[in-house]
Amino acid sequence: MKALIPALIAVSLASPAVAEETKPEPYLEGLNEFAEGMRKLLEGFADELEPMMEDLAERLEGLRGYHPPEVLPNGDIIIRRKTPEELKQEPPADEGIEL
Repeated sequence: MKALIPALIAVSLASPAVAEETKPEPYLEGLNEFAEGMRKLLEGFADELEPMMEDLAERLEGLRGYHPPEVLPNGDIIIRRKTPEELKQEPPADEGIEL
């Protein structure tokens, strides 16, 4: 019985080494290919969106010259321009979003 215990320990320690040498399951290879395809798809999507996002940022920058819209009691909507003095008092715009 005493000889059996070291043999069992040796077999249990050798098992993970055998598992590491085997090839990964076929579904894992397919999963890796799928992940790579999705990465390429999203990169392409981001490349296409970049010019549109830059255009949107430029348009939004132009809105800084106006006050928020005001709704008058009669239902009219007024959007007032900011004066040059008001524009000088504004803090500078952030140069991007920090995550």
